[in-house]
Amino acid sequence: MPLESKLSSLATRGATWTKRLVAGLGLALLGACAGSSDFYPTKSDVKPHPGVARAKRHPIQGIDVSKWQGPIDWASVRSAGTQFAYIKATEGGDHLDERFRENWAGAARAGVPRGAYHFVFWCRSPQEQMDWFKRNVPNDPTALPPVLDVEWNGHSAKCPKRLPKAQALAMTQYMLREMEAYTGKRPIIYTDITFHRDVLEGELPDYPHWVRSTAAEPEQRFANRDWMLWQFTSTGRVPGVQGDVDRNAFYGTPAEWASFLATDCDPRYHRRLSAAGLCTEK
Repeated sequence: MPLESKLSSLATRGATWTKRLVAGLGLALLGACAGSSDFYPTKSDVKPHPGVARAKRHPIQGIDVSKWQGPIDWASVRSAGTQFAYIKATEGGDHLDERFRENWAGAARAGVPRGAYHFVFWCRSPQEQMDWFKRNVPNDPTALPPVLDVEWNGHSAKCPKRLPKAQALAMTQYMLREMEAYTGKRPIIYTDITFHRDVLEGELPDYPHWVRSTAAEPEQRFANRDWMLWQFTSTGRVPGVQGDVDRNAFYGTPAEWASFLATDCDPRYHRRLSAAGLCTEK
């Protein structure tokens, strides 16, 4: 690439990071002003569990959505203090969430930091699944890092089986590499208690993890796993969303969240990952 093009690209990228950092700090401060006991005071939970009460005290709070939430008023979601949203995009190798494009555009217009997630279907090849993801999810430099949702599909009529650990892990690793190559961002792994125990425990330490634990703190359910995002309820209520919605908390401070927005890397591991050749251009 000619020097002039490189300089232009770096300037554009720097401007994008600066905008994201400023936006992240603004949203973080909005949450911090809400109160010390619950940083999401306009939100609720129709079935609160005492085991996850601490999640509400984390200053950075967000949601994840799919077609099941119906039409979303993203301006109301943002004004209520929502600081991030993950949006279901694809599943397997042939399913696109019916509201992905609508939610993707709506969240962006409202200024809600948003990312896309892919739900893994264990009876489809990882190559087909990532081809489908790339075909349907925009490579947007302003988006949050993508998420790979790995859990057993026991409810599925077509694919309820569980794969051997080695096979499931190999598929997961392939899809993570493809997501990173496509977006230029280190993907986040979303998982639940069972899949983590069966496949992920002790594995993939250099990836950020988003864990589901709705009845206890993550440290009680996920052995030796640092978590970045915690999905602590599926019965949350948020202005702008009709009915139940998943609520999530970020582990750290507003400053750490702003660092994540600006770099696309978990700030706890930025130095180690940079030394390994990762996140060096973020």
